[in-house]
Amino acid sequence: MNSAMGTSFTEYSKSALRNPDVRREYDALAPQYEIIAAILSARIERGITQTELARRVGTRQSNISRLERGSYNPSVEFLQKVAAALDKQLLISLR
Repeated sequence: MNSAMGTSFTEYSKSALRNPDVRREYDALAPQYEIIAAILSARIERGITQTELARRVGTRQSNISRLERGSYNPSVEFLQKVAAALDKQLLISLR
C-alpha cells in the first residue's frame, strides 16, 4: 500500500537503509529480532499459546508477550528455558 506521498514502506526502508547511521542501528537490532522471529515461529508451529508457553517456562504470559514484542531484555537463562519449552536448543555465536 502506498502512503500519501506515494512511497511504499518497502521502498522507504530500502532508501533509509542506504544511510550508514540507519543501517548501523538496523544491523545492531538484527539479533534481537532474529530470536523473536524464531521463538514466534516455533511457538506457532507447535500450536502453543503464549499462556501455555509461559506455563512451560514458569513465568507469566505477560513476560512472553513482552518478549515477542521486543520490549523485554531476557537473560540467556530465560532464553534457554524458552528454547527448552519449545523443544529447541539455544545456540549463541560470535562472528
